[in-house]
Formats: sequence, structure tokens, C-alpha cells
Amino acid sequence: MSTAVETTAVRSTAVGRLVRIELKLMVREPLTLIFVFVFPVVTMLIIGGSFGTTPTVAFDWVNPSQWYVASYLTVVIAATGLIMVPVHLASYRERGVLRRFAAAGFPRWSFALVRVALGFGLGSVAFVAIGVLLGTVLPSARSAQAVGMVLFFPSFLLGSGGPPPHVMGTALRTIASYLPLTRVTDAVRDPWLGTGTATGSLLVVGGLAVAATLLAARCSSFRSVSR
Repeated sequence: MSTAVETTAVRSTAVGRLVRIELKLMVREPLTLIFVFVFPVVTMLIIGGSFGTTPTVAFDWVNPSQWYVASYLTVVIAATGLIMVPVHLASYRERGVLRRFAAAGFPRWSFALVRVALGFGLGSVAFVAIGVLLGTVLPSARSAQAVGMVLFFPSFLLGSGGPPPHVMGTALRTIASYLPLTRVTDAVRDPWLGTGTATGSLLVVGGLAVAATLLAARCSSFRSVSR
């Protein structure tokens, strides 16, 4: 019993050290911070300002500026999970950093936990897990960046930061309805604006978070054994 407690304490200390180190390294990457946190804000101000503040049917009869404020919260989640995490993790894997983490007693799942701490809720867990999955299975940091960008921008334009669904064509609305970021955005925006509870989207996001986390953990373990 005491051995199990000691092991848990050691792992908690290791995760704490990893959190502090990763936060320091993140502060030293201004370009990443700008893209993840500044880009959504600037884009929100531009697009939100273009539509004014008069409620219309396109925005479910709510203030367009408020509609975009609620929507762009999830853009940060998507940017973190689809761009920042995969590239960072793939880069660590290329340089052998993950092997050194394992040798030093850092459990591999703790790397995902670092990034989950920067997000919030089920949407954060889901997209961070997707990011860990991409960073694990893709062969290099460059390929992780390319795939992340390809996934991010359609998700950004159709699932959160682009035009409201009511003004999209049928084909685009159909595509948007299948995007994970659309579900995350609905789960955040509808309660925020009081336009609904988005229970269905919340359940989908919860299922996605569980599935993505399990798959990411399985792939990480497989890559660890194979190497």
C-alpha cells in the first residue's frame, strides 16, 4: 500500500515539474502564443465589427458581436489541439525528448495533461487528445504542422469563426454539422447566449473526448513499445 502511495506521489511530482517546464518553454515561443491567442481575438474584432450589433435571423436574433465572442472561445481550443500540440509533440519525439521523459520517470500521458491544463472542459480534452494523437502518429513536426493547418482552417471557417450557419449553402452546412469544432462551439455558445442547452452537442463532445483520449493513449503506448 505504501509503495503505491509513494509511486503516486512521485508521478504527481514529475507531472508538476513537467507542467512548470512546459509553461516556461511556451512563454519562449511568442509566435505560437500569438497564433493561438491573438489571432482569434483580432479576427473576432474584424468579423464581429463587420456585422454590427443589430440582432438578425442569421445570428438567431442575438447580438452578432456576442455571437462571435462566444464562438471564438472554441477557436483557441482548436488552435491548441490541431496546431500547437501536434507540432510540439512531434518535435519532441523527433529529438528523442519523449524517451528522456520516460527514462526520467515522466509517464507518457502526462504530456497530454500539460496541455489539458491550458484548455477548459470537454472540448479542450477532446482537441488536446486529437493533438496528441496527431503528434504521435505523424512522422515529423513538419508533417504535423501541415496536417494540423489543413484540419484547422476548414474547422475554423465552418465550425466557429466564419459566417453563421444560416447564411451558408446547404452543402457547407452539412459539412459543418460533422465537424467536431462545430459541436464544441454549439456546446459553448448556445448556453452562453441563452439560445439553447445544446445537450446533444455536449454529449457528442463528451463521447469524442473519451474516444480521442483512449485512442491517443493507445497509440502513444504502441509507439513507446515499438521504439
